[in-house]
Amino acid sequence: MSTSHPPPALSRASLDRLLGYAWDAGVFVSADAMTATGVTRSTAIDALDELIEIGLLRELPNARAVGEYRKGRPSRRFELRADAAIVIGMDAGRSHLTTTVADLRGDVITSETLELDATRDSPNERRATVLAAIDSALRAAGRDRDSVLAVCVGVPAPVDYHGASPDHRDGFWRRMNPDLRTMLEEWVPIVRVENDASLAAVAEGAVGAAIGCRDYVVLLAGDRFGAGVVADGRLLRGAHGGAGEMVALDKVVGVESAEGMGLRLTGWARDAAAAGKIPDGHPLAGLPADRLTGRAVLDLARSGDAWAQGIVNRAGTLLARITAVFGSVYDPSRVIVAGAVAESLDQVAEVARALLPGEVDLAVPELVLSSLGAGSVAAGAVCAAVDSARTGVLHLGGAGPRLLDRAG
Repeated sequence: MSTSHPPPALSRASLDRLLGYAWDAGVFVSADAMTATGVTRSTAIDALDELIEIGLLRELPNARAVGEYRKGRPSRRFELRADAAIVIGMDAGRSHLTTTVADLRGDVITSETLELDATRDSPNERRATVLAAIDSALRAAGRDRDSVLAVCVGVPAPVDYHGASPDHRDGFWRRMNPDLRTMLEEWVPIVRVENDASLAAVAEGAVGAAIGCRDYVVLLAGDRFGAGVVADGRLLRGAHGGAGEMVALDKVVGVESAEGMGLRLTGWARDAAAAGKIPDGHPLAGLPADRLTGRAVLDLARSGDAWAQGIVNRAGTLLARITAVFGSVYDPSRVIVAGAVAESLDQVAEVARALLPGEVDLAVPELVLSSLGAGSVAAGAVCAAVDSARTGVLHLGGAGPRLLDRAG
């Protein structure tokens, strides 16, 4: 196992290109790798052998051995050692932690969700809980800390390029992200901390409704609105991580807060009940408050209930206004509504789409509902961890080979 000094710049560039190709290619032969990366045969062979020595590739039986040989010299066959190490993606919400262990291709090994007491969110408690959740998921996967190459954690707070969150008037952001990157870097070679909506955007670009799209916004629409913004193919953060921070909605006429679509629908139904505005004999009339939910309203509207449709129209107007804000500021080609509530918002989205031409001066963005459900942040965290492992492993010096040696 190689523990040599980093190779020269040209060799490092070749290693990066060959590793990037291998990460996507599945089983491949050296000739295909040369064609795809544009390197010479001797450079490709040297780079492939180096990647085998590091522990990132394995060589398979050649074409003759597997019955694919026709004539001439049999081709060498390779594949990424996806099991050489593992990555961890975590959705660290205020009231839950979802921890996913995956191999280097992002294939899930195990995933666990822990419900939290949202009132117990002191920095020390949160750090301890994050570590305990990771260790629990590792045990379930039959692996240990020495196997981990990269971790990505998504938090409900702005996060800058360095993984830090800014001050907040009540300290909430730093309670959600109590310097998690520094804590994890004590034993994880590659650590990434991101805003949760930004990771939902990563997931949509990798496996969701934004595949192939270079300019889009993802709106997490559950308890609070959050936004992940991708422009020109790059995830936007801003100087303090606030590029998608939704506190600006407090200033938007007709919106007035960042309260999410799920909470708003429920709140509107309960406010109507308290004010005696639900018609007598209506299915929601007289129900206890805990049964007056946004989902109940949406289900009734879908069945043709006129009163519930009025609530849906109100929600569609709100969604159109919020979409227009992002359409005007970032000029996306697509706005994707994500989170657990998204699958129920089909009628709300219809109303919003009809109103958008009157709300946006630029070209109207396509409004799409995500199909990733409540797992979008966790999926994005795994994708981001894999991407960070892929781009960072060759820059670890001796740490990368030693880790891969233990994992293998």
